[in-house]
Amino acid sequence: MHILVTGGCGFIGSNLIRMLRRARPTWKLVNLDALTYAGNVENVKDVGEDEHCAFVHGNVANAALVAGLFARYDFASVLHLAAESHVDRSIVGPQLFVETNICGTHTLLEAVRAHANVRFIQVSTDEVYGSAASGQCFTEATPLQPTNPYAASKAAADLLALAYQRTYGLDIVVTRCTNNFGPYQFPEKLIPLMCINALEDKQLPIYGDGAQERDWLHVEDHCSALLAILERGKSGSTYNIGTGQTCTNLTIATRILAHLGKPDSLIRHISDRPGHDRRYALDSARLRSELGWMPRYGLGDALTKTIDWYVENRGWWERVLSGAYRTAPANEFPSRA
Repeated sequence: MHILVTGGCGFIGSNLIRMLRRARPTWKLVNLDALTYAGNVENVKDVGEDEHCAFVHGNVANAALVAGLFARYDFASVLHLAAESHVDRSIVGPQLFVETNICGTHTLLEAVRAHANVRFIQVSTDEVYGSAASGQCFTEATPLQPTNPYAASKAAADLLALAYQRTYGLDIVVTRCTNNFGPYQFPEKLIPLMCINALEDKQLPIYGDGAQERDWLHVEDHCSALLAILERGKSGSTYNIGTGQTCTNLTIATRILAHLGKPDSLIRHISDRPGHDRRYALDSARLRSELGWMPRYGLGDALTKTIDWYVENRGWWERVLSGAYRTAPANEFPSRA
């Protein structure tokens, strides 16, 4: 059985491929990745390439390439993770987010429509719901209210996928996860950025007052949820993936400093970004009740484990930051450090 994983050299995608190789060793995985700034083959080098795991360098918006892959492989399922995903970058340059997140999803959906019996998992984000009020947890029925170009592009892709399911009768499921963290996360994201800056005794930039609250999900818990949804999720459904373990950005930074024995004086509050959502929180009761999924990791232990990974894998993030893995031009973006 062949499974197409898009964005498999990125943070979540590489962890997903690693998990699938362990949990479903007979599956044959095809990893399609454009290798932009946030993806590199180093992330999956321990998996290697053989008859059970093939890598294809290409963009999901390339219709000819995608059609060729579907003609070559008898895909049973598509796990669509390829996306431009950083809010700050979407504010600076939204066009790439439209091209990849919307047009790329459309290209894949057209390929699925041309082939029978393909399950399509649209991997999305809680950011499509906008900012949650104090005490509120978004359910799958919450109206979408994206507040930045990244979130809007993902919301558009979600709606397009669900429209294809309804209109053409395709087997499509949408997932929406909270903030992921764990190994191999690109250093522009909050937790790796805080870890790396602290290790180098640099200032830790915190937007505004740092009281923005997030529901934190270890990437391995996200991957286990995706496998459960792939195998048992109901077509046409949306599943929220979260832990209910909320924490502010400032608290995350201070915990990282404490674990590394660094002073809180390294924290530097900077101007908040435009349209910054104050709070994200998901209700994942549907996923838990219908599919029996439960997270394995608590925030405290998982954060400690993640910090230690960045301590022990300095060579990886130093090469990432130097551009050693870069095979495609990076989007120019000012450093927050």
